[in-house]
Amino acid sequence: MAPLRVEVAGETNVGRKRSLNEDNFCILSETGLYLVADGMGGHASGEIASKLAIDTIREFYERTADDPERTWPYKMDKAKGYEENRLITAVKLANLRIFEQAQRDAKSRGMGTTIVSIFTVENGVYCAHVGDSRIYRIRDGKIEQMTEDHSLLNDYIKMKHLTPEEIANFPHKNVIVRALGMKETVKVDTRYETPLAGDTYLLCSDGLCGPVNDNDILNIIITSPDLKTASRRLIDKANENGGPDNITAVLARWVA
Repeated sequence: MAPLRVEVAGETNVGRKRSLNEDNFCILSETGLYLVADGMGGHASGEIASKLAIDTIREFYERTADDPERTWPYKMDKAKGYEENRLITAVKLANLRIFEQAQRDAKSRGMGTTIVSIFTVENGVYCAHVGDSRIYRIRDGKIEQMTEDHSLLNDYIKMKHLTPEEIANFPHKNVIVRALGMKETVKVDTRYETPLAGDTYLLCSDGLCGPVNDNDILNIIITSPDLKTASRRLIDKANENGGPDNITAVLARWVA
């Protein structure tokens, strides 16, 4: 059976309430690596953190592509394969770079960023994330969230089984409990999936999945003629619903 091709599109937008876009994304089709980062911190530090994350991960992949034996800054987890370790190491390195930059520069103190990434390999895809940006999979007309938010709200939902009304009125919705740059080390959540023909993966910042519910996201993606149109329509919908934050969407579709 011939391998599936991957079609990709991505777009970012400042939204309606912010003056600066602190989101960043990256599409490396030749590498099969797709990234979305949502920065946070005052004095434009969020923009610095998200760009540093994207640049660090991209550079690590470029360097290890030509030299698989290159010395890595972290030991490999022997329970995981080479490519999963490669993705985890890239994210951990990004975390360290952001943390060190924040320590050096008083204006950047406290800056950080979320990260969601997918990395395609021969017959599958690795997902990795830190923070509350999300990866969704659309398959057979259904949408499934592939990541778990590293947020205070999600922790409360798991511990206290909040009602929908309590969730809607939760006062600290934007508090993230894990992000790149918060500490010197970070735990990276990963999972491996085997895409089927027709599967679409969405990587997005919470500026999209906050204002736009999952059913609307699904409907826009399955009714759009192509991924570029879908990404633009997703951003338009987030802005129609108030655009309270920066909005970023990267879509990847597996086609026969």
